[in-house]
Amino acid sequence: MLRKRGSAILCGAFLFVAWNAVVVLYLWGRPLSGREEREMDGGRGGADLAGDVIHMAEAFEAELEMQRKILLQIQGHRSLWEQPNENGASRGGPPQVVIPILVIACNRVTVKRCLDKLIEYRPSAELYPIIVSQDCGHAETAQMIGSYGSQVTHLKQPDLSDIAVKPEHKKFQGYYKISRHYRWALNQVFNSLSHSSVVIVEDDLEVAPDFFEYFRSLHPILKSDPSLWCVSAWNDNGRDGYVDPGKADLLYRTDFFPGLGWMMIKELWIELEPKWPGAFWDDWMRQPDQRRDRACIRPEISRTLTFGRKGVSLGQFYDKYLRYIKLNSEFVPFTKLDLAYLKEEKYKEIFEKQVYSAPLVKYEEVQRGQLKGAGPFCLHYSSKDGFKVLAKNLGVMEDLKSGVPRTGYRGVVSFLSRGRRIFLAPPPGWSKYDPTWS
Repeated sequence: MLRKRGSAILCGAFLFVAWNAVVVLYLWGRPLSGREEREMDGGRGGADLAGDVIHMAEAFEAELEMQRKILLQIQGHRSLWEQPNENGASRGGPPQVVIPILVIACNRVTVKRCLDKLIEYRPSAELYPIIVSQDCGHAETAQMIGSYGSQVTHLKQPDLSDIAVKPEHKKFQGYYKISRHYRWALNQVFNSLSHSSVVIVEDDLEVAPDFFEYFRSLHPILKSDPSLWCVSAWNDNGRDGYVDPGKADLLYRTDFFPGLGWMMIKELWIELEPKWPGAFWDDWMRQPDQRRDRACIRPEISRTLTFGRKGVSLGQFYDKYLRYIKLNSEFVPFTKLDLAYLKEEKYKEIFEKQVYSAPLVKYEEVQRGQLKGAGPFCLHYSSKDGFKVLAKNLGVMEDLKSGVPRTGYRGVVSFLSRGRRIFLAPPPGWSKYDPTWS
């Protein structure tokens, strides 16, 4: 319907412009009438003719302005045709998958900061519907979410009761409720709303300008590569000074599940939902039985930033690490880049060659700034305690989950130190993680 209407506008605009051009040409080229000739003979014609010319020039200028406005209208309709329709298809192009953004909320009215940025940077409401799932029943937060009207879908988790737990786990009641909420919310997204993928953010996250572009570009890889199970916007070691500000387009595979703004597909939820844990769902995701040797994609520079110090974790890691995470500010056109290098076999070969061909250095050389050359450099560890000491002294996160270090890929943690790339790596020949390193 819109295309027919647009064609009619184009046709009408063309006829209008053509008609007025003919009129102008006719007025310029028409022969003088007898009266006009007599007036000119009488000496008055020079002035009258000059007036006619001025009048015609003004009319011509007005006509051009009118035609300019018509062309601008046509251009506006053209942009409408190129926008996605209600089915997520670009008019005249192939359908695009809808990727909903699920915001997990509870009792923080500061969810406004999260939603404001999501709406500001969202390129299409049809392709990226925002679903806010609220637990806790907090009235003020519910009112804040409701103030966005049709810009978001507001879901309310119906079961607000306490969960029966062991006496020693009563202090962890909040973690149990969060896990219950996640399960309910993801069932709403995949089963009730029938979406095929989702990006999950919590109510204390601010997103980067290219947040949507980032996930859109990586969706096909996540769908097609069975060795991947998530895409995350987060770099656990992404503090300013530990990342390369000139490499906003650099992406990695990681064996560590980062969370904090991450995408999953429905097939993974079908796998996980029947055994979803009662609490601590994120650490559960990091266990070998769930990860099954699959990796996530994560960026050099984070596309999310957490501003929520207060929560059930009581600010764990926030003051030391999280508050200093660098949020990307440069828009990277990921959908126009070749990301095939992230496929497992190609990435593994390139990454391991880069790591183990780098000069091997000692910790003292790194710490004292005695490295010669631009890098990268490789620093080995061979035990759990060895890793923790080196990581702590170099300023990167030292904890491991089921033997996997944060941001690690095949045991390697990549970061900047004094402006040089460092690979904190196990010796060559690494084969698997040791779950007792936790």
